[in-house]
Amino acid sequence: MADFKYDITERIAVLSENNRGWTKELNRVSWNGREPKYDLRDWFHEEGKMGKGITLTDEEAKNLLEALEGLGL
Repeated sequence: MADFKYDITERIAVLSENNRGWTKELNRVSWNGREPKYDLRDWFHEEGKMGKGITLTDEEAKNLLEALEGLGL
């Protein structure tokens, strides 16, 4: 697996935490020096670990928000 760098540029929300200390978070993350994107994934900051997640552009995040609002959430 190739090395990569990331920088959490903005911590937006911790959505949940499990009994082992992993948190599901929504953040803005810059991957490999690129423009930050919205990022939703599990983190275990104490050990520097992360789980699989998804990244969203501003437009994708806007579309997701509109879809959730359409559900009445």
